[in-house]
Amino acid sequence: MADESLEDGWADALAEENPEAGKKGPKGDDDWDALSEEQGSTASFQELGTGEVSKSGNKNLEFLLDIPLEISVELGRASMLIDRMLQLTQGSVIELDKAAGETVEIYVNKKLLGKGEVIVVNDRFGVRITEIISQADRIKSIG
Repeated sequence: MADESLEDGWADALAEENPEAGKKGPKGDDDWDALSEEQGSTASFQELGTGEVSKSGNKNLEFLLDIPLEISVELGRASMLIDRMLQLTQGSVIELDKAAGETVEIYVNKKLLGKGEVIVVNDRFGVRITEIISQADRIKSIG
């Protein structure tokens, strides 16, 4: 019953868009065939331009430079039971699965970019990038 009202809604919308198409034939798959025959079955698109090219030969992507990215570093992970988590207080220590001095993962927008080592600069933590994963591996992590 709901499918019929949905089909009627689509038929009415198509009839408003193209009154001649709505008058031809019964409702159903034939409507789509008739509509494509009336409008032509070949889509036409304009040719893409070559775009602006910088002196170095790279496409001009300056408009992307202002996009903010979230960078995060994963020091390690731990799992525990809810009972244990509820017992945590200020000053409690959670043991992570990585040893001190081991490389950490660097993520950009939650996608793995590479690995690095933790450093301290002027009483602040930082990460020195030691490895950037290959482009093929980055593409795999997107999907």
